[in-house]
Amino acid sequence: MNDFAPTPEADEGDAIGGASREKLRQFVARIERLEEEKASLAADIKEVYAEAKSFGFDTKVLRKVISIRKQDRHEREEQEALLDLYLGVVGE
Repeated sequence: MNDFAPTPEADEGDAIGGASREKLRQFVARIERLEEEKASLAADIKEVYAEAKSFGFDTKVLRKVISIRKQDRHEREEQEALLDLYLGVVGE
């Protein structure tokens, strides 16, 4: 009788084959690299907003412009119509 119980890590490792383990490692590495790139891009975007602010542009409005431009024209028009309707109801 063996006095050594298998460790949870060994059980998990046995459940994933060698090729699958390598593929999993590759996926994790790619995701980590992309997360780093995302953080770098976010920092770059923040700098651009700061630069725009230094020129006197309202960054809150600028962010809204960027958000609106991402939308499909039909979707944007529909949201604007609903916004007008709702504002009319509440007396704005």
